[in-house]
Order: sequence, then structure tokens, then C-alpha cells
Amino acid sequence: MRSFFSAIVALAALLLAAISIPAIWADRTVVNQAGFVAMAAPLGSDPQFQQALASATAKTVTGQLDAMPGLQKIIAPIINDATKNLATDPGFGTAWTETLRRSHELTVVDPASNANDQGALNLDVAPMLQLVINKVSAGLGQPLQAPQQLLISLGSSSQRMAIVRLAEFSPLGIWLAGGAVLAFALALVIARRRSTTLALIGLGVAIIAGAWKLLLEVVSKNVLDSAGGNPVADLFKQQYVSVVSANFDMWIIYALFAAALLILVGLLARVMARRGTV
Repeated sequence: MRSFFSAIVALAALLLAAISIPAIWADRTVVNQAGFVAMAAPLGSDPQFQQALASATAKTVTGQLDAMPGLQKIIAPIINDATKNLATDPGFGTAWTETLRRSHELTVVDPASNANDQGALNLDVAPMLQLVINKVSAGLGQPLQAPQQLLISLGSSSQRMAIVRLAEFSPLGIWLAGGAVLAFALALVIARRRSTTLALIGLGVAIIAGAWKLLLEVVSKNVLDSAGGNPVADLFKQQYVSVVSANFDMWIIYALFAAALLILVGLLARVMARRGTV
């Protein structure tokens, strides 16, 4: 009976670990605003993304100035110069950080402020537009009003709701992890052969790491397959998914190291126990 109860408790511990670790990771890197901004900030230095962002911004500014057709020949070079040098603007880094902060806030902190919402997952690039508007205003010698929001759709309403649900659940990760540790300890205490139990727990952790990798591939594919045709949105998703996947891959590697260590210690303890009985 001790072996049976130990196995049940060990399985419960593995289940808690399988859920808690991704929850903790998501809470730190997706739900937490500082973590999200730190993860996505390097995307702003990608030349291809900068070019797509500049092109989209130029198109928006041109649309804002369509009411002045007589000035198009004067305005066009100013817009072209402002957008072409967008990435070298001293305020680019701050504007990009503010873009990420606003976009995170629209999804996690204050979803109700999502203006042209329709339940979609959006990127608010208004801070980037403001940089261009400022240069165009200086070139024309008259103030221009930039919109409060400029939303680019990143994903569907179901993807956004998944992030909202994740934000509600992820803070529980640390408590689930604590439960997993206690369950692991209890499984070892009541086990008849602790060395065998330790090795089997290590095997379970390795299986969980493999499941995490498969789930990561499925989620990444789902996000990338929802391309909406907007080059800024598509490049952002590609780059962000790549960065996020690489980050979580490190957690998977740590789990595999832990699994290998548990298996090794368990097997060595088993061998030593057998030698002690000889």
C-alpha cells in the first residue's frame, strides 16, 4: 500500500509541476508588464521590423494629411525623411517602450480602453507615429494632431481572451509549485524504495519537459498561422514568438537537467543499496 500511495502522490506532484512551471514563466514574461517589455524591447532593433514600421507610419501620416492636397509635393519629402530616419531618432527607444507598455495595458491591465477593439489583440503604435508627426509639424511650420491610439491587429479575440485568462490564472503558479514540492517530499517519505521513486520522478519530469516542448510548438504555430496580412503585425509576431520560444526552451533545458540529476541520483542510490545488502 505504501508503494501505491507513494505513486499517487508522485503523480499528483508531477501534475502540479507540469502546470505550475509554465504558469510562473508566463506570469514573469507575459503577464508582468516589465517582463513583457524587457522580452519584446529588442524587436525594435530589427532592421526588417523597423522598415515595416516606418512604412506603416508613413502611410498613416499621409492619410492624415490628405485634406491638404495642394501641399502633397512639399509634405511627401518631409514624411519620407521622417519615416526613413525613424529608427535613428533619439526618442525611438522611449517611443518603442511606450508602444509595448500601451499594448500590454490594452490586453492585460485595461482591456476596456481598446478603442477599435472588436475583441482583437492589438499593438498600439501611436507613440511611434508621434515621432513622425513631430518632425512633419516642424517641417511644415504648423502643429498637427496625432491620434491618441493607432491600433494594429495582432490576433483574434480568442487569442486575446486566452491571454486574459492566463493573466487571471498565472499568479497561482507559485502556490502550485509549492504544492508540487511538498507532494514530491511526501512521495519520498512514504515510499518503500525511495531510490526507485526518485528515479521514476526524474523520468516523469523528463516526460513533462517533452510535453512542454510539444505544447510550445503547437501554440507557436497557432499564433503564426493567424497572420493578418499587416507586415508590422506579422513581423512582430514572428520575432516575438521566436524570442519567447527561445526563452521557454531554456526552462525546458533546466527541467531536463533536473530530470537527469534525479534519475542519476536515484539509480546510484539503488545500486549502493543493493551493494549494502550483499
